[in-house]
Amino acid sequence: MASLLLAAIAAMGLPLATPAVANADPAATAWAKLRMCESSGRYTTNTGNGYYGAYQFDLPTWRSVGGQGRPDQAAPAEQDYRALYLYRMRGWQPWQCAGMLKLPGDADARSKRVPTYAEAAYIGGGELPAPPPGPGGPKPAWPGVVYQYGDCAAPLKTFQLRMNAFGYGFTGTGCYLDKTRTAVLDLQRANGIKDSGLLGPKTWDAAWTGKPPR
Repeated sequence: MASLLLAAIAAMGLPLATPAVANADPAATAWAKLRMCESSGRYTTNTGNGYYGAYQFDLPTWRSVGGQGRPDQAAPAEQDYRALYLYRMRGWQPWQCAGMLKLPGDADARSKRVPTYAEAAYIGGGELPAPPPGPGGPKPAWPGVVYQYGDCAAPLKTFQLRMNAFGYGFTGTGCYLDKTRTAVLDLQRANGIKDSGLLGPKTWDAAWTGKPPR
């Protein structure tokens, strides 16, 4: 009977709908916000409370997703990978900060699909190379987004680390907070850019090719 129905649908030229499962993982900005809330974005965090690293794993949870040793002693890319692994096993449930930040789940939450390292690389917590230490080094392309206070994104980490060439002392959280705003305003004023506090293309270029902040 089912085959006759499908044949009739095809004869009428109607599309045959097949169910599809959309897989997606949280945006890199969501992970950056989670890290900032959990550990101020520091991968080496160990405050002695039994929770470690950027994502504040306890040891049983870390080992449940295949982690070895202690999380805070693992490479950033390894911590990113284990965090994505945990998310696919349990969603945002293990992280109190995820609830506080109201981070949305998606099709991969609790999907039980074990990720690959390549799939976790987009998280980007430790994958971006530090920019050259002195003014005039190669400038990465502007990411095409105007950043403002409260944003978290991988290119903001690149900007922050670049500003360390001028003595700002960023750890590279990738989140635009007070210290980043100060650096943006200083750079804008030194280069005759309207001091809006917005990190747009002119300010981005100035970080590599403009005058250093005074």
